[in-house]
Amino acid sequence: MTTPTSSNTFLGKIVTVKMDRPLGTKHPKFGFTYPVNYGFIPNTISGDGEELDAYVIGPTIPLDTFTGRVYAIIHRTDDNDDKLVVAPDGQNPSDQDIEEKTNFQEQWFKHIIIRQK
Repeated sequence: MTTPTSSNTFLGKIVTVKMDRPLGTKHPKFGFTYPVNYGFIPNTISGDGEELDAYVIGPTIPLDTFTGRVYAIIHRTDDNDDKLVVAPDGQNPSDQDIEEKTNFQEQWFKHIIIRQK
């Protein structure tokens, strides 16, 4: 069994996100539209056994991949599936901006935003 990758090790790092749900696409099961690019970090394993997910905040066009900095982690306290928050280097989104941009999905989960100290 593969050990999950700790999402905390990504805080402050530059990562490349591969989009499986680009901005404007519909969720295949629940039908909502993604208002941000959403993807995963290849070759990682999250607590849910899948690759570590990431919201990409900033770019306003659908993307296939994006390289940016991890500014925060959305830690779900009622689910074993943390989400990275990635933005262009130098564009550190506020907690309020993160909450607004990810509410379409995170509204269904209890969570806290973790940042570097």
